[in-house]
Amino acid sequence: QVQLVESGGGLVQAGGSLRLSCAASGIIFSIRAMGWYRQAPGNQRELVATITSGGSTNYADSVKGRFTISRDNAKKTAYLQMNSLKPEDTAVYYCWTSNCWGQGTQVTVSS
Repeated sequence: QVQLVESGGGLVQAGGSLRLSCAASGIIFSIRAMGWYRQAPGNQRELVATITSGGSTNYADSVKGRFTISRDNAKKTAYLQMNSLKPEDTAVYYCWTSNCWGQGTQVTVSS
């Protein structure tokens, strides 16, 4: 059974940083693409960033240059480093792989 567990969310002031982690189990992590999505109240869930098994990355325009997605195959963990956070980054952040979602972690950025 695939399980994704996010951690690292919290409250931060604008301009601050957070690092989210997504620990995976029940999958051969090294061959899976991983992704981060977010959903703000009243909005649809949207793509933030993805990383392929080979390490190629893709980002939403709104986070390019501020967020970095990475992975550690030995730890079966994906990361999202978020710098220069803005109030509009406030959302629940979800980890994703192959039709499986984590439970989400809240990120709140105060102005």
